[in-house]
Amino acid sequence: MNGLSFSELCCLFCCPPCPARIAAKLAFLPPEKTYDLISDETGSRYSLHLTERAEWQYSQRELDNIEVFYTRTSKNNRIVCMFARCTPNAKFTILFSHGNAVDLGQMSSFYIGLGSRINCNIFSFDYSGYGASGGKPSEKNIYADIDAAWQALRTRYGISPQNIILYGQSIGTVPTIDLASRYEVGAVILHSPLMSGMRVAFPETKRTWFFDAFPSIDKVPKITSPVLVIHGTEDEVIDFTHGLTIYERCPRTVEPLWVEGAGHNDVELYGQYLERLKQFINVELAVN
Repeated sequence: MNGLSFSELCCLFCCPPCPARIAAKLAFLPPEKTYDLISDETGSRYSLHLTERAEWQYSQRELDNIEVFYTRTSKNNRIVCMFARCTPNAKFTILFSHGNAVDLGQMSSFYIGLGSRINCNIFSFDYSGYGASGGKPSEKNIYADIDAAWQALRTRYGISPQNIILYGQSIGTVPTIDLASRYEVGAVILHSPLMSGMRVAFPETKRTWFFDAFPSIDKVPKITSPVLVIHGTEDEVIDFTHGLTIYERCPRTVEPLWVEGAGHNDVELYGQYLERLKQFINVELAVN
């Protein structure tokens, strides 16, 4: 899209879309649920039951290292949290906000594989309306969702902020940036981030309108933690310029990872993805 047509401009200024509509149109596609939480006799502890659609790739031993529970958000939604113990000597725990059209069941194998390779435990959550989480997906809810997950990680496991790495992927960069703009943490990883909803829908947008959804670009200057930005140069969903601009706006960026030729959903398949994460977490953060 090279610019806004006259009809689009009329639509925007005569009847601008509300942020919830932009958010719903751009972001929220909850998949068919790929897991269930099974409670014990007391009703206080849960185990993870994966369906075939989750495509679990590891043994029962790894599955037993995943703890799941519910927590309640400030919007009164009950969301699912997952703690994957990937390695016994982890210095860092990653608070992972996943992308769109997936849930914790589908991400569980990835978390185990990633955490074991970069020597981190991984804590994640399903947004309201995703997986076994209650409520409906919305911009306000995803901010409340990550706040509830953050509080659960801090209080339930006693992990200090300096030992937490916030990782957001695609739409997950929205709550990640929001949280990182309010708390100092060990580090932040932004994987295929977006500047704002309007800038995805209308690439020529140069400012943040009052009705814009996900205005991450206005929050990144407030992040005080080290930030690693990752983006594929051929991203067909969130253009590479989004990652580049967010990188330029962050006060404490490290060497970014621009994956030449990668799209929106295949960055993890490139060898430099894992190597850059290892270098960042095990070398660069170790000297800070």
